[in-house]
Amino acid sequence: MRGLTIGQLAKSTGVNPETVRYYERIGLIARPRRTEGGHRTYDREAMRHLAFVRRARELAFSIAEIRALLTLAAPGHHSCAEVRDVASAHLVNVRAKIADLAKLEVILSATIAKCGDRPPDCPILDMLDHGTA
Repeated sequence: MRGLTIGQLAKSTGVNPETVRYYERIGLIARPRRTEGGHRTYDREAMRHLAFVRRARELAFSIAEIRALLTLAAPGHHSCAEVRDVASAHLVNVRAKIADLAKLEVILSATIAKCGDRPPDCPILDMLDHGTA
């Protein structure tokens, strides 16, 4: 199989080419082979690997969590208990964010309800400027 260009890889996985380069720089994905002209060339395994990273990022896993999951997904390293531990810790963080967003919803809703049409009073700007709701 002829290798994929970075543009083809990015398009096939739904990842921006700059993000692909960033993941390479931080070691989240392997650096690809290079053509004689210095262009990156990727294989199907790189595409699968990048799609895994993209899906994990969509689920808001951190870079460190993704590194751990990639290590655990490597041949001979499968440990469902360890994967469960990573996912469980992530779930705790997700639930905390949901709780924070629920609080934010209450604050914003109450502040918006106080809004009128007469300047100079604007509860939203006051909240942002002075931290009061």
